[in-house]
Amino acid sequence: MITGILGRASGSRTMLEVVARRWRAVVRRGRAFSWRQCPLDQFMQSVVHPCPGIRFERLGSEYGGWAVPVDLIKREWICYCGGVGEDITFDLEVIRRTGCRIVAFDPTPRAVAHVAAVAAEEPRFRFLAVGLWSKDAERQFFAPRDRRHVSHSIVNLQGTSDYFVARCRPISALMRELGHSRIDLLKLDIEGAQHEVLRSMLRDGIRPTVVCVEFDQPDTVVRMYRTYRRLRKAGYRLVVRDGWNLTFLRYQ
Repeated sequence: MITGILGRASGSRTMLEVVARRWRAVVRRGRAFSWRQCPLDQFMQSVVHPCPGIRFERLGSEYGGWAVPVDLIKREWICYCGGVGEDITFDLEVIRRTGCRIVAFDPTPRAVAHVAAVAAEEPRFRFLAVGLWSKDAERQFFAPRDRRHVSHSIVNLQGTSDYFVARCRPISALMRELGHSRIDLLKLDIEGAQHEVLRSMLRDGIRPTVVCVEFDQPDTVVRMYRTYRRLRKAGYRLVVRDGWNLTFLRYQ
């Protein structure tokens, strides 16, 4: 928890009103549209909150890297990373720089093989081949349109028909299983499932200090804006935006 560093957000009321009007129009028409048809892109940029005194650094590869407050992360931190794919450079760099332990989750067969190949000898990295969701259930993971890509989607972001089935669990259940009373950093790159996972996590009273989340495209304005507002209401501020990779910091 960060207290006294982040002040009042400087979001634009005008931008909020525009987004709200577009949101109401979507609901009335009963259909979704791309973020490019709404000023959510500008809105997100307008509410990035400066954090004087906190140094953020992008760790990991160009593809798989995330900006995190490196000086805040301690050896005793517990970090959960949802979505592995074939790039765990962020996970391994956080371990190397801070000495903390990371638990990663991804049921995708190619992700399982990748972890076995590159992280088998890293004792501070633990991997579970399960998906993240709001409840304990078997879910379909739909394939990407480009078969060269690895990431599958529970919400079928790309509208494909091929899928595999895997077990999914909520963060609260995984914490009980792993014996964790808290998590300090959560990273979610889970192809559209982040909205449901974050809603479930916040409902269960789980409040990591740092939340890194990708707002995957294509996605709807409604889902993205609702998730942003849920995090804001729970005491988080958007502190770094790298494309649609967003880093939130809890200030209370």
